[in-house]
Formats: sequence, C-alpha cells, structure tokens
Amino acid sequence: IMFEKRKINFCERSNLLMCIIFLKFDPRPASKNAYRLILAANRDEVYSRPSKAADFWGSNNEILSGLDLEEGKEGGSWLGINKRGKLAALTNYLEARQNPDAQGRGFLVSNYLTDNLDSFAYLRKVSSEAHLYNGFNLLTADFRANEDTLCYYGNKGSSEPIHLKAAGIYGLSNSLLETPWRKLQHGKQLFTSVVNKTLPRDGLVQELLHILNNEELNTPDLAQESQGVGFSKAILQALSAVCVRSPGYGTRTNTVILIDRDGNVSFTERTMLNCDITQWSTNSFHFKLQE
Repeated sequence: IMFEKRKINFCERSNLLMCIIFLKFDPRPASKNAYRLILAANRDEVYSRPSKAADFWGSNNEILSGLDLEEGKEGGSWLGINKRGKLAALTNYLEARQNPDAQGRGFLVSNYLTDNLDSFAYLRKVSSEAHLYNGFNLLTADFRANEDTLCYYGNKGSSEPIHLKAAGIYGLSNSLLETPWRKLQHGKQLFTSVVNKTLPRDGLVQELLHILNNEELNTPDLAQESQGVGFSKAILQALSAVCVRSPGYGTRTNTVILIDRDGNVSFTERTMLNCDITQWSTNSFHFKLQE
C-alpha cells in the first residue's frame, strides 16, 4: 500500500511543471533610477529532471536562458531573454488530465527568442496552434529604443492574445493571468511593496529572491482546489506556497530580471544543485540591449 501511495504521488508530480511570475512593466519610467521591467519568477519541477542552468547559448551568445535537458524536450525553456530585447516566460496550467503526446511547451519560449516575429504576432501564431499543447500561459515582450511591448496568451482562456498595459504590476501562476489564487495575491502584495521602494540594484534583487523563497502555505484556496480536481489534498496544499516544497518536487530555480531606463539588463538566477534543497548556486549576468 505504501508503494502504491508513493507511486501515485510521483505520477501527480510528473504532471506538474509549475511556476510563478511577478512583474512590473513600466516602459517609460519617470525616475532615472527606475526600471522598465522588474521580473521575479520561480520554476517548480521534479528535482531530478535534467536541466541546464541559465547561460548564453553555446555559439549563440545572444540568447540567455536555462534549458530543459529532458529526453525529447531538449532545448525548451521556461524563461529567457536575448540581447535584441526579446523576452519570454512560460507557466503551465494546472490540470490533472494531460495529453502525453502533446508538444513540449518549453519550445514556445525558445522559438520566440530565435524568431523574428514581434511579441504580439508570435502569440497570434501560437494561438493558431494552441490545440497541440497541454495548458500553458505565455508572456512575450519586446524592449526597444522606441517602444516596449508586453503581451500575454493562455490557451485555456481567450482565443486572442492581449497587450498588457503600462505601467502595471502583474502576477501569473498556474491559472490564467491575474487569476486570484491566494498564493498569487500574497506574493504580489509582497512584490508590490518591494518594487515601490527605492533600493540599490543588489538590494532589490536580494529582496525579490527573499519573496521567491516564501514557503508560507496559502490554504484553504477554493479557486486553486477547484481547478486542481484530480490531485491529492497534500499536493494542492504544497502548491499553495510561493516557494513549493514537497518530497522530490518543488521550487528549483529563482530568477530576477531587471531592465533599466538605458537598456542595461541584470539577470540573476539562483538554482538548486544535486537535487538537494540545501545546496544552491547563484549566478548573475549583465549586458546592454542592442536596441
């Protein structure tokens, strides 16, 4: 019986590729020290799933992201940016029933970073192929000298992508954009209080990383539980935290991306080592957009 229970829990976790994203989008910040983008994100995943920590792509030193190394999904990503100002971020939609033959959602990020389509046109293209994928949410952005654009599409929501308004603070978890799950509301409240302070860059990054590692459970949450029918109560309870912790599955990567008024990018990733929640490595990358 104990074996069967462990097996069921592992099967549940194998359907979960969760993430949470908080962001402030302010294309024309009034203050010289303000940011066009402040993004803080967690990647939740089976600890043993092979992946590559964030780095520039081999011979292509224009694109920066972590990469999935799972067999058949190699080269997909959950969050990335390139030096031309294209950024993409992905979360999956919580649902118990998954199509095992669906295409890998991580390629939605990688393909955008290598594509020449603008953010909205790319999402229009993705929406026409949405049935090929299990549930997802995708944010795409263009940061350019003359205009910044941020767009959203979720294949469990409206059939059309949308432009996100500036200057706005947004939260995205594993339902549609801004769906008021308790974990999202709690994390967004913490995020908002931090980004409204005037902090030096390193201090801002540290405070955002602190938010991303908040393990407080936000239960009960009827909205999350009703969408998560088919998952055990224990799994849904674990998923109610901004930073998810359960045996063999949880938050493995924290990422903070800052883009300032002059196009300087700061990309900080804190990632788990050796499937061990006590071992972490933090790396930062700094570059200027080729606007």
